[in-house]
Amino acid sequence: MLLEHAKVLYAIRSAKEIVGRKKLQKMIYIAKRLSFPYQEKFGFHFYGPYSEELTLQVEELVNLGFLEEVKEKKGGYFQYRYKLTDNGEEFLQMNSLNVDEKLEACLCDMNEQSSRFLELVSTILYFDELPKEEIYEKIAKVKGKQNYTKEEIDEAFEYIASLQAKANV
Repeated sequence: MLLEHAKVLYAIRSAKEIVGRKKLQKMIYIAKRLSFPYQEKFGFHFYGPYSEELTLQVEELVNLGFLEEVKEKKGGYFQYRYKLTDNGEEFLQMNSLNVDEKLEACLCDMNEQSSRFLELVSTILYFDELPKEEIYEKIAKVKGKQNYTKEEIDEAFEYIASLQAKANV
């Protein structure tokens, strides 16, 4: 059980800090789809792939004092920032996860992207068994409110290819 928690801590440590629950969800989902060893189950939700398991793990890590969660008022909603505490760092050292430089590179790259863009990338990956043209249609249907342009979707496909190259998938 705690190994999966340690993997989440490792992801956050690799990124230094992750701003947004949605962003964290998308980063872990994308990493999983790149064949990195995340075990959380994901289903399709309002903002794309979502894992209740991951949400619970993050809550537990905050409650254990391994993760700092800062709630910030941002316009009409709250945004959450996550970073490791000293206790979280100690926990990671005790569990001695092997450092995966490819995973770290992918996580850092993803962390530089917007949550909106990662939502698009993760949604494309969720439907990647469909032919490419059908993915464009699916995005228009399930993400209509986001108003993604063809150029943004093309950019997301290119970004997926660049992450796959980094991960050697």
